[in-house]
Parts: sequence; structure tokens; C-alpha cells
Amino acid sequence: MISIRGLSITYRTPARNVPAVRDVSLEIPAGRITAIVGGSGGGKSSLIYGILRLLPPRTELSGSILFDGTDLVSADEEWIREFRWKRVALVTQGAMNSLTPVLTVGYQISEVLQVRQGLSRGEAEKRTLELLAMTNLTPVHARRFPHELSGGEKQRAVISMALSCSPDLLIADEPTSALDVITQAEVITTLVRMVRDQGMGLLLVTHDLPLAISVCDDLAVMHEGRIVETGTPSKILRYPSHEHTRKLLSAFIFKGGART
Repeated sequence: MISIRGLSITYRTPARNVPAVRDVSLEIPAGRITAIVGGSGGGKSSLIYGILRLLPPRTELSGSILFDGTDLVSADEEWIREFRWKRVALVTQGAMNSLTPVLTVGYQISEVLQVRQGLSRGEAEKRTLELLAMTNLTPVHARRFPHELSGGEKQRAVISMALSCSPDLLIADEPTSALDVITQAEVITTLVRMVRDQGMGLLLVTHDLPLAISVCDDLAVMHEGRIVETGTPSKILRYPSHEHTRKLLSAFIFKGGART
């Protein structure tokens, strides 16, 4: 689905240039769960915001990101606007970053459906309730404002919104980092179930290696802006080849197995 070749991202500031992604090449297959893991500051979020062309001004982007034959690096802005949501959607690290505090959750999802899908107000409201139900939320949740929902409920609402346009790929950037352990499990279970049911791909970005190993089909380890190791979770768990991967593994106690 997405083929990244020699991608580099550098943030240019008056003081200095900061390389965030360095010559990254990576395949993100259709219909599979791919996880990118690594420590903080390793370039994971910069990589996915590069895919979505949501980088700040004065950022240098080079290399290629091919999506069904179209290079996202050189695509015009109008095409990219259609690409976001309809082809690739994002679940951000904090749900409140995606929700407007003064509008109800249901209204916000309905608005996406009307603007992006061209649905009437009635059709959008009906579809909104269907999307919320898929993530175990009710019509009551649709009428609430974001601050009236728990952290897990907000994150599930954001997942519903991201799925509203039936994208080919869902990108989840640390989707459980601000949640307690029980809620983390609920959100990840919901996310994986939705992706599998809809037949879409998932790119999961996380520092939580056990989480990634438990759910993904393909795993990439990122360190200091580079992809230093790729493989199946089972292979990387048993035969890590890079020092950073071994350090990540040594920081966790694993129970159960990895996907093979």
C-alpha cells in the first residue's frame, strides 16, 4: 500500500537544522498491522506526519512515499487534502487534540461525514450512531461534549471519527499513552477489531514493545531517525539483531507469545 524509499525529514530553525528522519525505507502492506516502535525522540511521529504531509513550515522532506503509485512527497496540496481522511486517517496521541471542546462528539463526527462524504444531515447523524456503536459507544455519548467522556471513551470516539470515511489505512500515534492499563487494553482491542473487521491496514506507532509484539503482523524498530530492524514480531522477539532492539526487549517482561 505504502512504499517509503530513502525518506529524510529535517526541521530547519534559525539556530540549527535538526534531522528527525534519516534515509528511511519501509513497506506498509495493505490489510496488515504494521508497528513502529522505539524510544522517545526517535523520529516515529515525524515519520507518520511526513506520510500525511502535516509537517511544519521550513521542514525539508526528501525521498519518496508511494501510495498506490502516487508520490506523496511531490503530490499537490489538493490531492493531499483528499488523501487525508478518505485514504489514510490518523488517531492522534491525545484524543483531546482531535476533538473540539465546545461541540458534541456526535456533531463532530457528523460534520466529517457531511463535508468529506457528502451525506445529508440526517444520513450523517444515522451513520454517526453506527460508527459509535462499532466502538461500543451509545447515542448518549454522541450527545456529550468531550470533557464529559472518560479518556477511553474519548479515544474510542476518535477511532470512530477516523473510520468515518472508510480509509485504506489507519495510522495510530501512541493511541494509549495517556490511558490507564485497563483502558489501554480496551482501546487496543477495539482498534484491532475494527481494523480486522473493515479489512484496512493499521500503522501503529508506539514505544510499548510488548503491545506492538502482541498485535502486529510486521514490526519495525526506529532509533535516532533510522529504521534499524524489521521483521515479524516472533523473529524480532527471539533473534533481535540491533543493540537498540535488545535494549527495548530487556526493559520488559514478556508473557504469552508474539504473532508469527
